[in-house]
Amino acid sequence: MSIGWIFGAAIGFAAFLFEPDVVVAANAPKVVPAKPARTPQAPAASAEAAATIVVFNSHDNESAALARFYAGKRGIPEDRVVGLKCPAQEEITRADFDATIAEPLREIFTKRNWWDPRPLDHPLGRIERNRIKFVALMRGMPLKIAPVGIYVGDKPGGPPEAAGQNEASVDSELAVLAAYNRAISGPRANEYFHSYARILDLNPPGLMLVCRLDAPTKAMVEKMINDSLFAEKEGLRGLAYMDARNITQAGYKEGDKWIYAAANECRKHGIPAILDNGEGLFPEAYPMTRAALYYGWYTGNVTGPFLRPDFRFPRGAVAIHIHSYSAQTLRNPRSNWCGPLIAAGAAATFGSVYEPYLAFTPQIDIFNDRLLAGFTFAESAWMAQRATSWQTTMIGDPLYRPFKYINELDAKAASGEWDAFRAGTKIWFEKGRESGAASLRASAKRLRSGVISEGLGLLELTTANGNEAALTAFREARKAYTSPDDIVRSAIHEVILLRGMNRASDAVVLSGKMADSYKKVRAVEVLRMLTGT
Repeated sequence: MSIGWIFGAAIGFAAFLFEPDVVVAANAPKVVPAKPARTPQAPAASAEAAATIVVFNSHDNESAALARFYAGKRGIPEDRVVGLKCPAQEEITRADFDATIAEPLREIFTKRNWWDPRPLDHPLGRIERNRIKFVALMRGMPLKIAPVGIYVGDKPGGPPEAAGQNEASVDSELAVLAAYNRAISGPRANEYFHSYARILDLNPPGLMLVCRLDAPTKAMVEKMINDSLFAEKEGLRGLAYMDARNITQAGYKEGDKWIYAAANECRKHGIPAILDNGEGLFPEAYPMTRAALYYGWYTGNVTGPFLRPDFRFPRGAVAIHIHSYSAQTLRNPRSNWCGPLIAAGAAATFGSVYEPYLAFTPQIDIFNDRLLAGFTFAESAWMAQRATSWQTTMIGDPLYRPFKYINELDAKAASGEWDAFRAGTKIWFEKGRESGAASLRASAKRLRSGVISEGLGLLELTTANGNEAALTAFREARKAYTSPDDIVRSAIHEVILLRGMNRASDAVVLSGKMADSYKKVRAVEVLRMLTGT
């Protein structure tokens, strides 16, 4: 367990308690066609589905099968599923990308009238209108393009540290397929960055929102697809776990700001947010149950609770860990971050295939804000991404809208503890702490809900003079919860808070009580480490 986590959680908990709201601006700115099977139950194409193409590797039978599976689930038209004869490995050369992916796709777009070309030398660019807005790359499609020494038409661009890099993710290059760009070195500005509008409403001809449905195994991809559809129908409900670093170093502290802002936004949307603000990461024994959202940084390979064989995200979860090489490979369930997070049950994530630099990494605060507002995964991720022709890959169903339901609840009566918690937090933020806390306490008692009491305690921690109220709420959560992991997590909150209040002896007593009662629960290790017992 990270000592940094212990002290960050215990002494640096003030940042957890009183982190001020961070305001996120919301300003608008030879090809083989597939023959997917269709059934009478296949859904009708939505406007987004009609503007989506599904691309698979026709050298890979599993890739073809996944393309048909996904298109059938989303009601994507048959002529929008395309097979390309391209290499099977994750990393390919620039020459292979041009010859087997980019040029064949441009030919398809032209022949099928998916875009309207202009004359070659037109000052506004080669493409006047593009009818395709979303691209789903299926497992089996190459992931990244290796650096090349000489490329005709190339020239450096962007900041000096990045200007000479011409390696890229396949996804990011395909996003600007319409640009016919030969200047591949350095990042290219993303015109959709920081937007707050549906891509179908803006209709930029030079940009497509590219995501991939990729994972260590074919079965995991099918699960991603099914879980996304399940969460859209039933609602993605759970806790948000945020792993900041309490960092002040110039050039890096921006990452923490993103995570603080995401935590604040989750609270306002009625999602209980647990923020670890220590230097280390959540320890492996930490009871990270019901993790609908996870945002964290910064270590090279998966660590913490995700390493445990028994750890599973709830269906439809979104999980992201920032690291320079978080998506270096997607085929290994134990290497880097993206593959392991998907293997642990996450339905969506994003990462980098090579060194992106933090400034050109998708901003978690913008992504989270747009996702909670009801935008699709693809829209949210690309709104958060400053650069194209760069290193990022977005992994998940591009049309997935995990929080569409959250914007429909205000017109409905609360139907369970998660909805009741959201209703109470709405009162908290609109009518004040006292009214909100009273509503949440009443709901927690009526529903005997540990979730509501724990969430109330987490809210109290963000207020001045809220420590005693938080302790009371966490004790109530322990009484209401039935799962030992949830009970011990509530006790962890209490122990951290007690230590921060200079009540170390009380923390030791509580830790001992939990250790005696839950001898076989691994999460007790965290209490022992926190109290040194």
